[in-house]
Amino acid sequence: MTMLAGIGFTTPWLLLGLLALPILWLLLRAVPPAPVRRVFPAVTLLLGLADDESLSDRTPWWLLLLRMLAVAAAIIGLSGPVLNPAPATTEGSGPLLVVLDASWAGADDWRKTSEQITAKLNEAGRAERTIAMLRLTAPEPLQFQSADVWRKRVAGLSPQPWQPNPDLIAASINHIATVDAGFDTLWFSDGLEYPERDQLTSVLGSRGDVQVFQTAANRLGLLPAQFVDGAIELSIIRSNLGLEQQVIVLAQGVDPGGTMRTLASATVDFAIDDDKASAKLILPSELRARISRFELQRIRSAGAVALTDDSLRRREVALISSQTDNEGLVLLSPVHYLRQALQPTAELFEGGLGDLLPANPDVIILADVARLAQDEEEQLIEWVEKGGMLLRFAGPRLAASDISRNEEHPLMPVRLRSGGRSLGGAMSWGEPKTLAQFQQDTPFFGLTIPQEVTVSSQVVAQPDPSLADRVIAELGDGTPLVTRKALGQGQVVLFHVTANAEWSNLPLSGLFVEMLERLAVSTTAKPPREDELEGTVWTPINVLDGFGRLSEAGTLGGVDGPKLVSAPTGPDLRPGLYDSGSRKLARNVLRVDDQLQSAIWPNDVSVISAAVVPERALGGILISLALVLLALDVAASLAVSGLLHLSRTAALLLGLATTGWLGLPAHHAQAQQSADLLGLSSELALAHVLTGDEQVDTIAFNGLRGLSNTLLFRTSIEPSVPVGVDLERDELAFYPLLYWPITPDQPRPSAEAYSRLNAYLRTGGMIVFDTRDANLVGSGASSANARKLQQLARSLDIPPLEPLPADHVLTRTFYLLQDFPGRHQRGEVWVEAAPADAEQIEGMPFRNLNDGVTPVVIGGNDWGAAWAVDQNGRPLLPVGRGFAGERQRELAHRFGVNLVMHVLTGNYKSDQVHVPALLDRLGQ
Repeated sequence: MTMLAGIGFTTPWLLLGLLALPILWLLLRAVPPAPVRRVFPAVTLLLGLADDESLSDRTPWWLLLLRMLAVAAAIIGLSGPVLNPAPATTEGSGPLLVVLDASWAGADDWRKTSEQITAKLNEAGRAERTIAMLRLTAPEPLQFQSADVWRKRVAGLSPQPWQPNPDLIAASINHIATVDAGFDTLWFSDGLEYPERDQLTSVLGSRGDVQVFQTAANRLGLLPAQFVDGAIELSIIRSNLGLEQQVIVLAQGVDPGGTMRTLASATVDFAIDDDKASAKLILPSELRARISRFELQRIRSAGAVALTDDSLRRREVALISSQTDNEGLVLLSPVHYLRQALQPTAELFEGGLGDLLPANPDVIILADVARLAQDEEEQLIEWVEKGGMLLRFAGPRLAASDISRNEEHPLMPVRLRSGGRSLGGAMSWGEPKTLAQFQQDTPFFGLTIPQEVTVSSQVVAQPDPSLADRVIAELGDGTPLVTRKALGQGQVVLFHVTANAEWSNLPLSGLFVEMLERLAVSTTAKPPREDELEGTVWTPINVLDGFGRLSEAGTLGGVDGPKLVSAPTGPDLRPGLYDSGSRKLARNVLRVDDQLQSAIWPNDVSVISAAVVPERALGGILISLALVLLALDVAASLAVSGLLHLSRTAALLLGLATTGWLGLPAHHAQAQQSADLLGLSSELALAHVLTGDEQVDTIAFNGLRGLSNTLLFRTSIEPSVPVGVDLERDELAFYPLLYWPITPDQPRPSAEAYSRLNAYLRTGGMIVFDTRDANLVGSGASSANARKLQQLARSLDIPPLEPLPADHVLTRTFYLLQDFPGRHQRGEVWVEAAPADAEQIEGMPFRNLNDGVTPVVIGGNDWGAAWAVDQNGRPLLPVGRGFAGERQRELAHRFGVNLVMHVLTGNYKSDQVHVPALLDRLGQ
């Protein structure tokens, strides 16, 4: 391909025809139009008359120029011009081998990779080179064929959900060995290192030149979910360091209606030098049991998906008591309340320790069991050291025994004092004690402690240098209530009170259930070892493809149990969900200890950036332009010769120009969605700012739809369909309120957009900024959304702000409110600060504020998600749990109603006339 002025030409010799244009100009210039002959004898009658119409004796210059341009466009179009021609990397005359990693690591960029492969095939086809293609994740015998044959097959290629492993590399080398002749290699790499790649590179280098196309993209992988102290730990690994990065992990599962939805999300932050980062997600057991997969937001790759199995669902818990149940004294049974707390979320087994240990439960609970037989004790210690969890409860038997008195017992987390401690009796040390707040480094952190929970008796831990590190819950006076220690790979936990209500009313509270969920129910079922699966066969149910999509396994064969744990994924072991009849096991693309490393190539291998601009052939456009110019030449020639009326000529030229305009590529200008300007001027519509994140924009639209429905049913306001607003194009004056959800990646508006936003704020509009991060900020974590809000708001004319005061009109425009929750409820709400002269007048419950409306409301409670409903009015996203969650959603709707009423009516409720009615409603 010949390059001229940045444009490539496939047949450049045709450009020599341009040299004939001057000769053609002279010929056309020398030949005038043929004269018109008329026979009229009475010539004498015409003498002295002026001729109003005249004919040119030669062709006009502009008509000649039109013809020259038409011929030039035809010549250049036939020469095969190409815009953005691919670099000449496949120049040569010999065979060419195209090698593809074709693994999950390149799935997210597969469309671009396919375009690059097509561009290189086009280039090789112009050089008349034969092509063979080798996918390292699915190697096949090499067949060197024309580029046209392979170009048709590119669309059928797809990445596999595994990386090239040693067996696949060996098979690829065997296929290469069958080719006798030499060849050059183009290698499209996914950018990750894998075993035996250097050996393959050496083999290819011995056959000819090797060029590698590789992007510098950062590859991300999601490791299988693990449990740490009752929380789901989600870990992400990446290949490139040196950049701060924030990644969102979505928990996908079915809702009660059977529809797949995003049930929860977690944000993972990478520091500059981190190649692995983690976040914890705490979910109720009912919601956790619905999760079927975790995935990285906006990444289409099997490595960005972590499937879940039985480890997230019901646990096997063994209950062992020091006494059998008395039918008449059920409430006094040491395990009665444990049964009630664990039955909904765990599989319970009861009996003797010798009978239950062979079943290998996930958790063993000893309720007031002091001593065990020697052989049982040894077996229990071995079980804990292999990763089991032993949960013990105190009681009269344990308090009266001498276990762990002089020296710490292996199955006790601390040493105990003899006799225990009694509170609240005639000989007691004081009144019953309440619980202290849980510390941040304990599994119970974040749980709410009811004031009515007290402890009247307990076993007391002996002071010890290691005691402070083993206390995970304590009483108000600092006495340990729950202690824990590690034993091998497992742990031993002791509640210093009974499992029934004899020593404390803790088992009667909901806190008891939550504490057990953080410890027992939420304790991970340990992954099976290779020897435990010996002799078993696992049948695939669903498998992943390279893009992370789940499909039925169909007729795929079973997999031996040991291979399911230890063997690398590949054609014979596909990542997916496997079943053995009694349980399900997920085999993901990545394993817990995996790492991602960028590929490093030898010095003799040429590595080229894979960022290639697609080629664009210009021949068709130029040929079309030549035809249009020739049509114009015909019309102009008829007009010059007097054979076509001027008005008809103008109509013909207009028609040709219109046809040419319609033939040009059209750029579709997106209008304001869901409404036209006339409708917006006559109806009230709530609007949200389009962020570019499809999921966030969808939630915002559905949220405003839910708020509009609430306004329609409860107030006199009748909103129309919500509107998504593009700040760069759309007019804002039609909307009284803009809901602006913040995402870390949304672009910063232009200067013109900020000018319109500031005009909107000055003319009475309100913007509700929602960072949607109250669940992070409330726990003291940093938020990328909050940092993004600071960047977005820097150019806005925003007045001084303050946290929403208790007497602000937003607390009473329609509903009387003091809390303003959304999907989260811990975030603070900021509004325009009250003027310095705002004073409270005697007899009024609030300050005398002016009739202005706060131009901005800033919060992070994710109100859009709490308001969001589907087309049938059903809530789309979960809010809280049970009745408390529905109450929270109701308060979110009430806050939304107050927002709209405030922006429409101002601070009219500051008027004195409304004070008596408000006082009456307040009961004052």
